[in-house]
Amino acid sequence: MNKSILIVAPIMLIVGLLGGYWLAASKQPVSQPETNLAKRRILFYRNPMNSTITSAVPAKDSMGMDYLPVYEDANTVKASAGTVEVDGVTVQNMSVRTARAYQTTLSHTLHAVGRVAYDEERMVHLHPKTEGWIEKLNVDKTGQHVKKNTDLLSIYSPQLVASQQEYILALNNLKALEKSPIADIRRGAEDLVKSSLERLKLLDVPRHQIRDLKRRRKIKKSLHIHAPADGIVMKIGAREGQFVTPATEIYMIADLSKVWVLVDIYEHELPWVKQGDAVKMQLAGIPGKIFSGHLAYIYPYAEAKTRTIKVRLVFDNPDLLLKPEMYADVTIQANMQLNSIVIPAEAVIRSGARNQVFVVRAPGKFEPRLVTLGLASNGKVAVIEGISVGEEVVTSAQFLIDSESKLREATAKMLEALDNDAQPAEMEPMHHQEILPANKDKSADSEHLLHKMELHHD
Repeated sequence: MNKSILIVAPIMLIVGLLGGYWLAASKQPVSQPETNLAKRRILFYRNPMNSTITSAVPAKDSMGMDYLPVYEDANTVKASAGTVEVDGVTVQNMSVRTARAYQTTLSHTLHAVGRVAYDEERMVHLHPKTEGWIEKLNVDKTGQHVKKNTDLLSIYSPQLVASQQEYILALNNLKALEKSPIADIRRGAEDLVKSSLERLKLLDVPRHQIRDLKRRRKIKKSLHIHAPADGIVMKIGAREGQFVTPATEIYMIADLSKVWVLVDIYEHELPWVKQGDAVKMQLAGIPGKIFSGHLAYIYPYAEAKTRTIKVRLVFDNPDLLLKPEMYADVTIQANMQLNSIVIPAEAVIRSGARNQVFVVRAPGKFEPRLVTLGLASNGKVAVIEGISVGEEVVTSAQFLIDSESKLREATAKMLEALDNDAQPAEMEPMHHQEILPANKDKSADSEHLLHKMELHHD
């Protein structure tokens, strides 16, 4: 009897404890967070390591970790797609800085390397008009400065000798027939003189030699060729005794009182420049001196290899300090762009296909906004469309905000897809499987333990 009491008493004690524990657990209310979760619908599941990877059904990542459920939230539904709300502490920890869009005059200064070149409009390439032999070179050194009508050389040409003779014969014929009573004969003699004189002029016979020929009626073996303009002799293509033809370039003379400077600019700089822009130039070979000029021409094509556009600058060079083929540092004062709304260039998130900024809608609330950009200069960029004067844009940590914005946008799109889906009830079983009542598991354990104890007693 005593032995039965000793066996039954511990068993009754254990049963009483388990029963009390089960009764207390069954009467304990479910916590508020679990109740809230029970009322919220699962929108989708996201990768615990990469929030941009989502799934409509429960899944596991490559490491075997379960995807985390994302529940429906009132803020998620009401907020516009991509809008981000961040609390003040987080904003401060992210070092978010902002700046306001304002209207101003946007200017730009271009710096480039230029090359001094000849003014092609002030270059002379001298060729003889007839075949012949160079008798004498009066200017025989390159680099010499010559004035207009300077006697450059004398040339012997059988054609020039024949033309002189023809002119003298025409003059003698006119003198003999000028008193003829027949008007046609007089007119014919005058026309012959005019035609022979015109031929001498076309062969570049100097006027003073024509006057001397008319006065003295004596043929000259060699005729002179004079400089057609002022300039520097840059090239001599023939020497004394050399046979020349109209294809021979005897002299190249360049007037260096004005020079060109050729500069290559990049394609993105082209909208800034136009003809007439003021230009400054400095050269290493002429220290301390700044030359002033203007942009005269923009070439209508781009260089295939460098992808640049050539522009032509013009500079006065009265002291002949600027020499062709010298290199120079050029500064182009580009035109002002008036009435431009500008923001810091660092505020723009450039994705290639689009340009985006984040606009501050309220403290801690940031809205993504697509913008159309204009010219950029000195860390500022003009906004053609998308931003108004006075709006505040994010200039730092916007990439972190952009990441969260894309997640919010994906959430909104997923929610919209679920709302349009005709099978919303499919998500409910997963939700109930995810949150099971804790008391159900505890009561099952208690019944199993009691069953084992009864077997042992028997």
